[in-house]
Amino acid sequence: MRKKVLSLVLSGLLALSLMGCQGDSAKESEDASTDVIVQEEGQNGSVNLTVWAEEDNFEMLGTMVESFKEKYSGQVELEVTFIAQSDGNVRDYILGDVHNAPDIFHFPDDQLNSLIAGGVLSEVPNAEEVKAANVAESVSAASLGDKLYAYPMTADNGYFLYYDKQYFTEEDVKTLDGILEVAAANGKKFTMEFDSGWYLYSFFGGAGLELGLNEDGVTNYCNWNTTEGSVKGVDVATSLAELVSHPGFRAAADSEFITSAQEGTVIAAISGVWNAVTVKDVWGADYGAVKLPTYTCAGKQIQMSSFTGYKMIGVNSYSEHLDWAHKLAEWFTNEENQTLRFVEKNQGPSNIKAAASDAVMKVPAIKAVIEQSAYGQLQRVGNNYWSPCTDFANILLEGNLAGKPLQELLDSMVEGITASTVK
Repeated sequence: MRKKVLSLVLSGLLALSLMGCQGDSAKESEDASTDVIVQEEGQNGSVNLTVWAEEDNFEMLGTMVESFKEKYSGQVELEVTFIAQSDGNVRDYILGDVHNAPDIFHFPDDQLNSLIAGGVLSEVPNAEEVKAANVAESVSAASLGDKLYAYPMTADNGYFLYYDKQYFTEEDVKTLDGILEVAAANGKKFTMEFDSGWYLYSFFGGAGLELGLNEDGVTNYCNWNTTEGSVKGVDVATSLAELVSHPGFRAAADSEFITSAQEGTVIAAISGVWNAVTVKDVWGADYGAVKLPTYTCAGKQIQMSSFTGYKMIGVNSYSEHLDWAHKLAEWFTNEENQTLRFVEKNQGPSNIKAAASDAVMKVPAIKAVIEQSAYGQLQRVGNNYWSPCTDFANILLEGNLAGKPLQELLDSMVEGITASTVK
């Protein structure tokens, strides 16, 4: 694993330096981090903070740190070291070595409960002020009970429908039937990562079937195999089986969407804002984005649901400089810097004022994810959720070669999702 370290020394002028360190294992990566995290406070009142972040955000974060230095000029001599770390892996590395974790780190909301349970997250001291500045859903995502454990940063970590306006009208993209019909008629495809539980939830959740985390914070409850109600589990499974066999559909990893769009074979897809800039480059003025469509199930049109997601910044409870770490974390996520994130990275703000700007609402992808959030649910599931979803989806993609009844497939999936973690 390769980690690149960017140090910003704030004393008079902002100095930037890059350091690279490479190891062949997660342990070596952790050791590389430890080398710069454990620093003694200088005799001149200096404060050293380490931040984990995505490497392509370093330059932007450096700008934020420089403005922070100007804000607190004369109060502190601050050194900030950035270490490249994928947001999706933060929980695993931090919980592996809590005491040598960074002072500040970026992470998605689905890691919150684990980080709280591990004693890593320091509560936000001015919680009411931070709550008032951000949209309610992002605050909820950063909270456990009434306690706020992280600073909301973005409100765009969900998914929606991209489409090429050369082929589709606004009416076409309202229904999955319409999308598939247009794609097939033009010899093209609509795609999504069908074997991912993140996206598969759209169909079951939209139909009103239940999934969530039990009070133990580890195991799941799920009734996707229900045989009762106006929409049963087998109704959803039937719709899914029909989808994967449609000539206008192709199941593909999210990363393949862009490649296929560039090749001209895919003209619509379910994905998220991380692909917005590239999609715009590919489709230009024909780039469109809207909430997810409805799909046909049990003889009715059902609005597809989604997992909603938020990114945030946390402060390590074991930081030697908690006060300054909280100040910097809040600075990274204030209105000014969430606006900067939008301008430079096209990331949707969670800050109420920043999100309400005309510029934000003019971006199709961000507007779409906001529209879709009305039909979304926070991703709160235990680890047993993912593999059974993938297994179920793959059986359908392969055409259910064993010919098992759909109810039996659903029962097996739900059994895996709700299984105890005790062996």
